[in-house]
Amino acid sequence: MSWKESILELFDVFGPASLAVISATEAIIQPVPPDVVYIPMLLNDIGRTDVVIGLWLVITLSSVLGSLIGYWIGQKWGRSLVTRFGSEAHVQKIEALTHRYGTFGIFIAAFSPIPYKLFGWIAGMGEMEKKPFLAAGLVGRGLRFGLEAVFIGIYGEQAFDAMMWFLDNEILFAVLLIVAGGAIWWAWNWWNGLEIAATEGN
Repeated sequence: MSWKESILELFDVFGPASLAVISATEAIIQPVPPDVVYIPMLLNDIGRTDVVIGLWLVITLSSVLGSLIGYWIGQKWGRSLVTRFGSEAHVQKIEALTHRYGTFGIFIAAFSPIPYKLFGWIAGMGEMEKKPFLAAGLVGRGLRFGLEAVFIGIYGEQAFDAMMWFLDNEILFAVLLIVAGGAIWWAWNWWNGLEIAATEGN
């Protein structure tokens, strides 16, 4: 029995309440994705639209609520830790990063395998405005969990097997996504630099 199956057995007793707990805590600090509880629940309730919508609302809202707690943790302790072990310049860079890419970053983290909690902490450290932070989280998390519900409803067991395989390799996908993002960012900067150089040459 895998560790994820053990988690499922532990939380299965409490139903939607367990889904809310694991979803909220995953957005704060713990590593187990809520999908490992949510997806089997969806499979069990295929055809019961009201139940599926209820599960979608529970996992989405509890995840965003958890990220708000993560935001508060980053805001309260993150800046002091960065200043203590780094420098004030690092804090200023985090603030600049948050103001420039905050909403987009939160949306990508909420929708993708990139750890949502990490961006919650960074948003808190960077003093990102709460309204766009929450809006990006709601849209990103709502889309992610909504698409899972749609795919389970259409494809059933096949979608379940594919999603669980994806979750088993989630860390790998997150790393690949970050590397791809870094490569795109580097290529974009290179292209802009080339354009500037060409202009200066003329």
